[in-house]
Amino acid sequence: MGKKGIFIVIEGLDGSGKTTQAKLLAKKLEKTHNVLLTAEPSCGKTGSFIREDCLYEDKRLPTEAEALLFAADRIEHMYSEVKPALENGKLVICDRYIYSSLAYQGSGGLSLEWIKTINARALQPDFSIFIDVPPERVIERLQRKKSVMETLETQQRVREVYLKYVAKGELVRVDGDRPKEVVAEELHAKVLGLLKSAKGLLID
Repeated sequence: MGKKGIFIVIEGLDGSGKTTQAKLLAKKLEKTHNVLLTAEPSCGKTGSFIREDCLYEDKRLPTEAEALLFAADRIEHMYSEVKPALENGKLVICDRYIYSSLAYQGSGGLSLEWIKTINARALQPDFSIFIDVPPERVIERLQRKKSVMETLETQQRVREVYLKYVAKGELVRVDGDRPKEVVAEELHAKVLGLLKSAKGLLID
């Protein structure tokens, strides 16, 4: 096993099933790899503040402030969890990362270049995967209290940004509008292919 870990990010719209898929992927990969499954917003101080105080309509901050908070959480998360795990040779799977900021705050009108700038100190993932589900479908799936991001119009704009990065080759698209077992098998196969191309890192 290589000395350096591998950093994989799973992205998607709210209700796309990405959290379920990240968990299923981690379970499959744990058979052959030392895996850390984590998520953003993180469980750190900044991430907890975001989850508890910033994601609902009556508590929403200006979009610029949201972007800065997510970037701050990302740095805290990187130093507390992601970087140490990678240095120990682990395979890190993160549910949401930089592309979520680009898609969500970018769809809110912020410059994508500015969002990249405030995230410039964050580690770059080795692989980023987009679980793609039509916005109409994810709205149907959402049963809990809606956050500020969970409207059809918002999800349509968010998906457009994600697909731009798919077209650029920065995100690998997986069709998430299928039974979760089918999606999980394809995701696992794609990740195994990506790992095999990573110059032997974490591959026996």
